[in-house]
Amino acid sequence: MSATDTRYMALALTLGRRGQGMCWPNPAVGCVLVNDGRIVGRGWTQPGGRPHAETVALAQAGGLARGATAYVTLEPCAHHGKTPPCCDALIAAGIARVVAPFQDVDARVAGQGFEALRKDGVAVTTGVLADRAAQDHAGFFLRTEQGRPLITLKLANSFDGRIATASGQSQWITGAQARRAVHGMRARHDAVMVGAGTARADDPSLTVRDLGIARQPVRVVVSRHLELPLLGQLARSARDIPLWICHGEAVDGERVKAWQELGATLLPCALDGLRLNAADILAQLGQAGLTRVFCEGGSSLAGSLLAADIVDELVGFTAGLTIGAEGLPAIGALGLDSLEAAPRFELIETRAIGPDILHRWRRAF
Repeated sequence: MSATDTRYMALALTLGRRGQGMCWPNPAVGCVLVNDGRIVGRGWTQPGGRPHAETVALAQAGGLARGATAYVTLEPCAHHGKTPPCCDALIAAGIARVVAPFQDVDARVAGQGFEALRKDGVAVTTGVLADRAAQDHAGFFLRTEQGRPLITLKLANSFDGRIATASGQSQWITGAQARRAVHGMRARHDAVMVGAGTARADDPSLTVRDLGIARQPVRVVVSRHLELPLLGQLARSARDIPLWICHGEAVDGERVKAWQELGATLLPCALDGLRLNAADILAQLGQAGLTRVFCEGGSSLAGSLLAADIVDELVGFTAGLTIGAEGLPAIGALGLDSLEAAPRFELIETRAIGPDILHRWRRAF
């Protein structure tokens, strides 16, 4: 691949990330149009999934799109959905060449976009920054191929791995800079998820604050018995900001009615012993359209997700204080008998965030 193709594809990927958390169930695609060494159009998938990145970039370029190269972070769509196919729009605009990392995994596209472009004389180059693009589209790929969203598990804990004291006090283990970084991470996911224990103990709003975003992520709470406060922040805002509650099938009817009247969406999930089946929770969320979910605990939910081997990325914030063995551990029981069975991740980033340390780990896709 040429240095020029790499440079413009990197820009397209950066643009595409602006749509993360905003455009589900569609992929967050970026597009850059270049004509004679000059950028004439830029775009990314807009909130709600449309217009698509190519449409936005073509509208910006106008007549300058004729003869240009389009750098697109995913194969242009070839099917008629709520918008016409992007491959047709590129052809009609006179695009001479399309550069993309790889073809779409969606069966409605799956090479048909590239085929249509080539058939009309548009040159197609693939394989440019495919590894980076695969990470950006991992949630869309997982939902398309496995029926579940990507799961990022965030844990903020003390140096000795505790998320609260024995009395339950947890605010605040990490500093203000770390908490602001978490809000940025929430904004790049379709949903924020917590367990019922966290919802009861912290009474969180689970919103993105002070970043000026136009669309809040869905709030997901996992509560087998729907034992959540009906006067808490989540309940008070359920009509204004989407609140989805994953619960067991055998739940008191009065609780179901109360939460439905408050505006919550209820998702019955299968049981796995005494707790909800983690794989079924993710299947329900994937069926509802989510591609990227940011889980903020608590320890029981974190343990369930890790035990089911469905955590794709770990984000840890470690503070320079110790709480001791009597504190609440960050992760619940995994039932491991050997180190070989322990879930392992690869370190991809570590840096200081104010007085705390951020470390990110990723499984190999």
